[in-house]
Amino acid sequence: MKEETIQTLHPKEGKVNKKISLEKYNFIRKNLLQILEKDELTHTELMEKLYEKIKDDFVGGVQWYGETVKLDLEARSIIFRTKSKPEKYTLKGEEQAQ
Repeated sequence: MKEETIQTLHPKEGKVNKKISLEKYNFIRKNLLQILEKDELTHTELMEKLYEKIKDDFVGGVQWYGETVKLDLEARSIIFRTKSKPEKYTLKGEEQAQ
């Protein structure tokens, strides 16, 4: 039986992101969102926390899938980059931040 896939989106207009396993997408998505519920994190911090959280339960490149799903979540306006230096990722967009 063929594995179900999802065409991920890219936040930059005109760029196309990857088609990946729906099961892996959902697993990474759930974990990224759980991590960002607690903190605003830089890209490096986010990928390190994701790796530490799932490295023993995930088959595949954690950083590669993490980046692919992170970009998709940005494109869907589920996670946002702050305008601070360094940029951080958050679940709240500027219009939602207080």
